[in-house]
Amino acid sequence: MLNLRQSSIARKLTGITLLVSGTALLSACLAFFAYDQYTFREDLVRNLAAQAQIIGSNSVSAIMFNDPQTATSTLSALSNQPDIIAAGILTADGRVFAHYSRHPGESFAWNPHGGGEQLYEFRTDELLVRQPIIFQGRHVGTVYIRSDLKERTHRLERYGAIAAAVLLLSLLAALAVSSNFRRSVAAPIVELADTARLVSQEKNYSVRVASTGRRDEVDVLIDAFNNMLAQIQERDYELQQAHDELEARVEERTRQLMAANRELEAFSYSVSHDLRGPLEIINGFSHILLVDRGRELDSYSRDCVQQINAATRRMSELIDDLLNLSRVSSANMHREKVDLTRMAKEIADQLCRREPSRRVEFLIHDCPPVQGDTRLLHIALENLLRNAWKYTSHHEQACIEFGCENRRGRTVYFVRDDGAGFDPQLTDRLFKPFQRLHTTSEFPGTGIGLATVQRIISRHGGEIWAQGAVERGATFYFSLA
Repeated sequence: MLNLRQSSIARKLTGITLLVSGTALLSACLAFFAYDQYTFREDLVRNLAAQAQIIGSNSVSAIMFNDPQTATSTLSALSNQPDIIAAGILTADGRVFAHYSRHPGESFAWNPHGGGEQLYEFRTDELLVRQPIIFQGRHVGTVYIRSDLKERTHRLERYGAIAAAVLLLSLLAALAVSSNFRRSVAAPIVELADTARLVSQEKNYSVRVASTGRRDEVDVLIDAFNNMLAQIQERDYELQQAHDELEARVEERTRQLMAANRELEAFSYSVSHDLRGPLEIINGFSHILLVDRGRELDSYSRDCVQQINAATRRMSELIDDLLNLSRVSSANMHREKVDLTRMAKEIADQLCRREPSRRVEFLIHDCPPVQGDTRLLHIALENLLRNAWKYTSHHEQACIEFGCENRRGRTVYFVRDDGAGFDPQLTDRLFKPFQRLHTTSEFPGTGIGLATVQRIISRHGGEIWAQGAVERGATFYFSLA
């Protein structure tokens, strides 16, 4: 059964056809044999009983006149029956009156008791019939006939040979029919399966399965399969066209982005040179006014000049931050092994040397190195640590921490401080350019630093997020690909 399940559909159809045909024929032959044996037994018993009755009727006179020779002569007529082995006549008192046997010494297996009843008994290879002799309503004797069953054996052999021949011819006919059925049904299905396998392997949707032309269920299935392939081919063609068009658009957009980057670089150069020059001139003349003509100016005029000087310095810082933001977005990256722990320690030392009066404790933990651009990662980490340094400046004592932790199988780095913090509802504004959560009077700055950090982290395939609360510090987390 396992082999049949794993066989092809053609073999399955052939096997099922032969199995059904063979089972039906075998069942019919068995039923025929059983019926033939039943009728044969009935006919044999009826025939022997009739012969015993005839012998009994012909032997009444011999029994009545005690003439065993005449009875023996009557029994000798059974010699014409080759299947009768022996026969005998018993008197009413159980005495053997006459006897016949086909071979000397054969017994007719008489039973002196119970001779008044008709009886037949089938044994292994013979049949025994007992027929009472009744004359004028009185039991005068019993006829015994013993017959072999060779005829039945020969009959079974003949029927067996006939049945085997019929079964063989029927199976051959069923095999021929199944072969024709296989060609008309299994072959198209096999071809359909082969085509489906070819389409799946080669992604060639232009192939088709030949129609059988018979408009049966198999042909309907083939038409449906071909229609499906036609639809897939059409959609594949449309998808390929859309893909080509998308690639063309991406290529065009890439050229536009490259042109925009070149324009941005030109603009950055212009800002760096053309705008910085006038600012330096304004800043220089305002400084001259304060130094050389400061005594001639009243307090209001001096305050205005100082405001001009402060504004030019702030604008210069803003230009520097914009240039840095532009550069980190378009600069080429050179990935290498970067030790963020060592980098954080160097930045912390620089901050402490710049303002030695600050009482700030740095906790810098050892973290595994990363793969990234050293210059860009230095800018990102410096911005985060400077932010922590700046927003803890209103506290007499502060703590700034750099470390890392494992989250769901990836390393996440963080910079934590216990400074001014921020309102959690304004978290989405942290990484947008020029979006400040504190006024410049509270903490100086341009609002570009965190936007720069986010672009650097994004270029490294990572992400950055923050947690914090007002006057309870802030923690900036980031990961790198």
